[in-house]
Amino acid sequence: MKILVINTGSSSLKYQLIDMKNEAVLAKGLCDRIGIDNSFIKHTKIGSDTIVIDGDLTSHRSAIKKVIEVLTDKNTGVIDDMSEISAVGHRIVHGGERFHDSVIIDEDVMQAIKDCIDLAPLHNPPNITGIEACRHIMPDTPMVAVFDTAFHQSIPQYAYVYAIPYEMYEKYGVRKYGFHGTSHKYVAQRAAAMLGRPIEELKIITCHLGNGASICAVQYGKSVETSMGFTPLDGLAMGTRSGTIDPAVVKYLMETKKMSLKEIDEYLNKKSGVLGISGVSSDFRDLETAVDEGNERAKLALAIFCYRVKKYIGKYAAVMNGADAVVFTAGIGENNPLVRDLSTKDMEFFGIGIDPEKNKVRGIEMDISTPEAKVRTLVIPTNEELAIARETLKLTAK
Repeated sequence: MKILVINTGSSSLKYQLIDMKNEAVLAKGLCDRIGIDNSFIKHTKIGSDTIVIDGDLTSHRSAIKKVIEVLTDKNTGVIDDMSEISAVGHRIVHGGERFHDSVIIDEDVMQAIKDCIDLAPLHNPPNITGIEACRHIMPDTPMVAVFDTAFHQSIPQYAYVYAIPYEMYEKYGVRKYGFHGTSHKYVAQRAAAMLGRPIEELKIITCHLGNGASICAVQYGKSVETSMGFTPLDGLAMGTRSGTIDPAVVKYLMETKKMSLKEIDEYLNKKSGVLGISGVSSDFRDLETAVDEGNERAKLALAIFCYRVKKYIGKYAAVMNGADAVVFTAGIGENNPLVRDLSTKDMEFFGIGIDPEKNKVRGIEMDISTPEAKVRTLVIPTNEELAIARETLKLTAK
């Protein structure tokens, strides 16, 4: 059974074709600049060099059509015909309170995803566009929606309701939702496998650290707390996002700098985080270079980021009354030894300790703990595409 995984952005579309017999990726790629001049596809047939194909990608529908052409081409392709694609799995950012798990897409599900547009105005519309494009090109192929928010629906009410008038939750759905759920679930399951224990008896703190970053408390296989909130702006300081701040700062900025709501949104989402603090970059590789060159603001930005990670690890150990493992994943978590070191430094009280030599690892699964550490610290590369494919297989295999 071959499954096509689709992750749609406003002007981009990522894809992977996975053979679920052995969970092998057959091909993957990116359609970029959709609806913009100079659009192209970056395509990799596994075992061959990556190629860039210029394409007139005027819409997501034309991009999906081009993906199918590339996948079935005698030179670039890995299948003979579109009919070999058994199902399509779509990453959907927001499912609101309705979806606690992945679902097969029908008209009712489509409407529910549309109903969540107000909760994720930047993400759900392109996700919907991707589904509609695939349904037009492949009308007889079953499709599955895999929600970033679904894994966090197990968070207890006292943890997700904000301390504002309750009617804001009842009438408008203002509450903590959490994101990166597919990644948190995947790495928690891998952590259980690495530890050789059932996930149902483990307490795991998963740290998804990329340009967008969040931390999750996974107790006995279920999310019980996470750092992102109503939107992905809450929680950790990130590449360009502020993370948690005093809400009164917004009022102060609007009054003193005469900023509009749109400007505030841009300021906190795209101009803040480690970029705003350092004045250098949102890329942690650039940040480390600046630190090595003696840039004090870059050093401060790195310290703030790691301090917040450390603080959430401590919080979630308290929430779960302990932890069996801390997992680092995503671009920074998997590849940045310095961040892992600073984020777990002086946590012996919690039973956390990492081995400096083991911590040099980048991008591969490894237990980097010291032998005496009671809490294991693991590096686990995330694989959201495979997680989406597994969810899709589970729902469509029959």
